[in-house]
Amino acid sequence: MNIYKIAGIVGILIALVAAFAKIPYAVELMTIAGIIVGISVAADQHVRVIVSAVGLAAVAASFNELPTVGAYITSILGNIAHVIGGAALLIILRNVYNRLAT
Repeated sequence: MNIYKIAGIVGILIALVAAFAKIPYAVELMTIAGIIVGISVAADQHVRVIVSAVGLAAVAASFNELPTVGAYITSILGNIAHVIGGAALLIILRNVYNRLAT
């Protein structure tokens, strides 16, 4: 198990726990975990990560109307979107840098 997988697991665990309890700097920690994961994403997976980040952030709020568990599911999915969004952010910035550097 490498540092990238550990960061991903930690990010997802923070996302799950933060849905039920207040964690200081949870969004920042999840985003940093996502950025660390984004370092290891292969070039052929870049589009999938970016589309997953956008899609998950878009559909997360749609579960809010479910009785009893809707708010928790929305919070969990929104938090996971922060982790994936961190990976997508790094991929986008790296692609911009590579485009400008060459």
